[in-house]
This record gives sequence, C-alpha cells and structure tokens, in this order.
Amino acid sequence: MSDRNWVDGGVSRRKVLITSGALGSAGLAGCGGSSDGGDGGSGGSGGDGSDGSDGSDGSDGGSGGDDGSGLNTALLNAEGSSTVYPISNTGSSYWNSNAPPSDGEYWGSNDEGSVPGWDQLSSDGAGDMKIADYFAAKFGYEPTDQRSSPPFPTTVGLSHSGTGCEAVTEGLVDIGNSSGPITAELDWSEEKAQSTVVDNVVGRDGQPVVISSDVADAGVSQLTGEEIRAIYQDEITNWSEIDGVDYDQEIYVIGRAEGSGTDTSFRLNMLGSADASMSGVDTRFGQNQQVAQAVAQNEGAIAYMALAFTGPEVTPIAIEFDGTLYETSRDAENTIFDSEYPLNRDLHMYTLIEEDNPDGGGYDAREAAFVNMFLNEFGQTVFVEGNNYIPLPTSDLETMKEQVSSVATEDLLMP
Repeated sequence: MSDRNWVDGGVSRRKVLITSGALGSAGLAGCGGSSDGGDGGSGGSGGDGSDGSDGSDGSDGGSGGDDGSGLNTALLNAEGSSTVYPISNTGSSYWNSNAPPSDGEYWGSNDEGSVPGWDQLSSDGAGDMKIADYFAAKFGYEPTDQRSSPPFPTTVGLSHSGTGCEAVTEGLVDIGNSSGPITAELDWSEEKAQSTVVDNVVGRDGQPVVISSDVADAGVSQLTGEEIRAIYQDEITNWSEIDGVDYDQEIYVIGRAEGSGTDTSFRLNMLGSADASMSGVDTRFGQNQQVAQAVAQNEGAIAYMALAFTGPEVTPIAIEFDGTLYETSRDAENTIFDSEYPLNRDLHMYTLIEEDNPDGGGYDAREAAFVNMFLNEFGQTVFVEGNNYIPLPTSDLETMKEQVSSVATEDLLMP
C-alpha cells in the first residue's frame, strides 16, 4: 500500500484509533439550557462546534425561563451529523440574527430584492416581523422585536449521526441531527423509534460517490454499483482492473467513520446492510470536510460523502444501477438528485417525545418553532438547496408541515 497524505482525524484500517464521541453535557430537552450559550450574533455562526471537539455545552446553565407566555426560552441545542450540519447551522445563524423584514437579503424584502417565498410569508403575517419572531410567534412566543435577540437562542454542535441520535434520546440535546435513520444508527425497531422520537425530515441528500481529479483525468466518469461494491469489499484494488480504464493506479479507498449517518446510509443502500463488511477501506474520516480534503490531496482516491462537499477537486461520478445510469447533472434524464436514485437519503432532525407533552405531538415549543422554519419555500431554498442538498417533494413537505403544525400551543406551556 503506497504512502498517502493524511488529514487530521483519519483512521487507517492498519492502525485502529479509539475515540470517544465529543459531546459536552447539555440542558435537558424541553427543560434545560444554558445561560451563556451565546446567540450567534448578527448573522454569525449559530453553533460552537465547528471543529467537532466540544459539541454543545450548556451544562453550567440553569433551566431557562419564559418570556411571559409560559413557554420555555432556554437555549435550544442541536448536535450530530456533519451532513445535516450545514442546513441546521445556517438555520441557527439566521434564527439568532433575528433579521428585520427590511433586510431583503437574509429575511424580508427591500428595493434590492426579496428572500425566496416572501410573498407567501408576508401574506401570512411575516411582513412586519423579524425572522425568529415570526416563526416563534406561531407557537405562542412573544416577539422580542430586537435584532440579534430572538425569543430563544439556538446552537448547533458538530459530530456524527450516531452521536446526535444518542444525545437526543438521552436528553442531552433538544435536536439530534442525523443523515441515517435512527433505527439503523441505534439498532432500534421501527416501533421503538416511533414511540421515542419525532422524525423531522428537512431535506434529502443524493449521496454521491466521488473520485480524485487524477482518476477523472484518466477518463473515469462513471462506475456500476457492482464495481463500487467490489472496490469497497477489497475485490478490486487497482483502477486498471475496471473494464475500459487504462490507468495503473492503486485505488485509495476512503470511508466515513463508523457511526456516521453517511457510512450507515452507504452500507444500507450500496451494500445491503448497515453491518456489511467494508474490508477494502484504507482510511476513515469523521467528517465530510475531511473526506473532501483527503480526496483532493491523494491520487487514485474514491469516497462517498454528502453532496454539499463536492467540488472541482472532488468529482462526483455517474453510477449505473440495474441498467439505469444516474448522472451528476440536474438536467439529465436520470440523476443523483432524483428520489429514485438508490443512494438518495433523508436528512433528519430528531426530537425526543416529551413524556409530559404527548398531546403536543411530542415537541416542546422551541423545537417545533425551529424545525418549522425549514418547512416552507424559504427554508427549503435557503437552508437546503442553498447548501447543495435536495428540497423535499411537495407531498413530503406537506406531511412534515402538518406534523409540526398540529402542535397545540396550549399543550406546550411549561409546567
């Protein structure tokens, strides 16, 4: 095996590195919070976990108060998937900025332009309200009418899907971000999942398989699903072993960390089981950003990752499944952006069903208000499509909206 350029965080199959989930203690979902969690500033980062080292903290703070409405105003914590992170953290930044309707770029409308879906939002009462004020008011919160001072602050930590799923079910965070289903991440039955968490799907990822630029330059633009399976199961080890490829280069096989939703989804959809063997993997990385860097820095590389992290040096390829070629262009007849693409996956923001609030759909008001911001044309365009993910089909979006909108405000009051 040839020497490779290593990215911090890599784990070789020849050198097992034992790590622990980087998750700080946080306030209990629905009742905890932090007095110093930060609000992200005006348009600043909504999260404190950009390096994945400390997750969400909030352990020192007492329980949050209320705004006079009887609703919880504690810091809302989210934690988990690096795939969902761009969506969740961008949303958190917008929420914490609480931009006015005159902004035009981040919220509202002015002479220079309007945000997507503004006509519908303004007709629904958003025309004279700041962004977080508007979405929070739908669930009973009093508007602050102050920029950078939302009805409650939000923060997003960066780790893995499995970590996020564990954290939300243990009450350590309010929202567990995951790019894999919680049933696969925690080895749960569907019945247990449905009785424990609310599955808020906010977008989709047409999970691509990518190659390094030298492989693309050698003429590789597509592979079959069987060829990819063979590579990841150590049956094909050199690019020259693939039909029609004249490139004598050892394949550098990159995988995501076990426990990440990206890894779980790839095994499920490509290899048939969340526990499928991947003996061909040379190196694993904990985050999509690290995978992209490794592909860009090494020859002969192949990897699976999230759409948001592809680029000129990290080239997605077309994949043929059962005679259908799914191409990387959105304009193709069959594309990796299609719902039928076998590696297409839902992106989840799981919330814990509150035992003292079964009539409120399992949410507390903060969770319902924040999740609802993603479930409209504005949220889908800015937070989902804006991060190179796939907006939900209309029918699925309506289902998610109904799930959140069915929450009755009177059932969300603090005890």
